[in-house]
Amino acid sequence: MKNTRQNFKNQEGFNLIELMIVIAIIALLIGVGVPAWQGMVRAGNETTAAQTVSTVRTCQSSYAGRHQGKFAPTFAELVKSGCLDADKFKAEPPVINGYIFTMKVEEPSGTKPAFYALNVDPQVADGIQATGNRHFYYDSTLGAVKTTDENRPAKAEDPSM
Repeated sequence: MKNTRQNFKNQEGFNLIELMIVIAIIALLIGVGVPAWQGMVRAGNETTAAQTVSTVRTCQSSYAGRHQGKFAPTFAELVKSGCLDADKFKAEPPVINGYIFTMKVEEPSGTKPAFYALNVDPQVADGIQATGNRHFYYDSTLGAVKTTDENRPAKAEDPSM
C-alpha cells in the first residue's frame, strides 16, 4: 500500500499554468479562424448569388423565346417551365445562401417591349452575421450584371461585375 501512494506522488501531470496556456492558444486559434471562416462563407454566398443571377437571365431568355417575348412573371413560373430548381425557389421571394431574390416584370405594351428587373440583396448586409456584402442588379435591357458594395440595393447605374 505504501508503494502505491509513492507512485501517485511521483507521477507528473499538467499543472494549472500549463493548462491555462493550452486554453489561451486554443482561444487565439479560434479568434483568428472564425473571422476568416465567415469571410469565406460570405464570398461563397456572393459567388452563388452571381451564378444564380446568370441562371435566371438564361431562364428568362428561354421563357421569352417560347412565350412571344413575354417574361415569366414569377419565379414559380420559371420553376414550372423546368428551368429553375424547385427546392431553391420554393418561397416567394426566394432566399438562396443568405441572398434574397426579388423580380419585377412588366408586360409588353404597344410602344415598349417586355421588361424584367432582378435585385439580389443579402439578408444581413453588415456586422458579424452578414450573409454577404455585395448587392446585385440585372434587367432585360442590360448586357451585364451590376453590383455595389454599398449597403443599398444595386441599380442600373452601378458598375458591372
